Amino acid sequence: MTSFDILAVGDVGAKRDDLASMFAPVRDTLRAAPVVFGQLETVISDRGAIVPNAKLAMRAPTTLGPVLADAGFSMMSFAGNHCLDWGYDAFGDTLKTMAAARVRLAGAGPDRGSAFAPVYQTVDNTTVAMVAASSILPEGYAATADSPGCAPMRAHTFYEQIEHDQPGTPARIRSHPDRADLAALTAAIRDARAHADVVLVSLHWGIHMVRGSIAEYQIEVAEAAVEAGADAILGHHPHLMKGVGFHRGKPIFFSLGNFAIEQPHIWDPAIVHTASFRHLVSLNPTWSLEASYMLPEETRMTAIVRLVVRDGAIVETRLIPAWIGDNSVPRLAPAGSEAFIRIRDYLIEVTASEGLATAINEDGDELIVAATV
Repeated sequence: MTSFDILAVGDVGAKRDDLASMFAPVRDTLRAAPVVFGQLETVISDRGAIVPNAKLAMRAPTTLGPVLADAGFSMMSFAGNHCLDWGYDAFGDTLKTMAAARVRLAGAGPDRGSAFAPVYQTVDNTTVAMVAASSILPEGYAATADSPGCAPMRAHTFYEQIEHDQPGTPARIRSHPDRADLAALTAAIRDARAHADVVLVSLHWGIHMVRGSIAEYQIEVAEAAVEAGADAILGHHPHLMKGVGFHRGKPIFFSLGNFAIEQPHIWDPAIVHTASFRHLVSLNPTWSLEASYMLPEETRMTAIVRLVVRDGAIVETRLIPAWIGDNSVPRLAPAGSEAFIRIRDYLIEVTASEGLATAINEDGDELIVAATV
């Protein structure tokens, strides 16, 4: 009987003198599994120029590639709203650096076809595939038939008046996925399904910095992905954890939150003075702009997803809670600790607040996550 774990985390990116220090407390845990996923939130390059529409231009040194490999990462998504922050040269350097480090990069490429193409990893006789796409897309960041970028999974927003006889009252916010992008995503998932035993789908999506809230389009995309053959959905971008759902018995992590990523002012000290940053702060006013860890306290809560694979299928879904310290470094939170209890209670709360039929229960230093219907 073949049995192994797939581990998955949220946003990753380091820019410091000792890059390895970002992952040191969790390195042994990550390296214990043969398949480890993370969202690569930054370009990795020593070249490039900041593009005009980059709100927070992230760029890590090329030495980060081998550090990520040493930390245990075997496959990552580069589909996100920072992939072209430093232009095409830095984008291309990221693809080359990660390839040289032997970390499989999904969701981005020199054209739309390669961006949607699944990446594969085989453990014993079990093949794991990864497909990745992004709904958070600055203008020009989506790959096209003849230009680089990330795989797009765009969504459209519209506003529905709730009381038609009460003009001027707040509207209901509705959203739905772009049909062409959803068709491309589900086609890539079906392709992966034909060649792999386990299919993971990474989606950069959702409402950033707002506690609990899940956008309407996310439900539709997640369900379509599962129906196309996805075994687990790994979401990120909101920078805080969101609820966990299930569809046809497959787990949907709407956001894994931050994991091992620098604070905004490390990437760009001037970011705190921009209009876009002030708007972001307004979404969650519990920022500490004078502190070394300036993000809201709830962004410190994170976890490592542990998917137990047995005989070519995911048979159990677990979470290993972790807490992000003042230096942005994650550390495991053991059962009974204040951090463990806060993470457990937070996940239960945000899952219930969105009506997701999911049970979250303690089991030693981990949380078991299971569908209740």
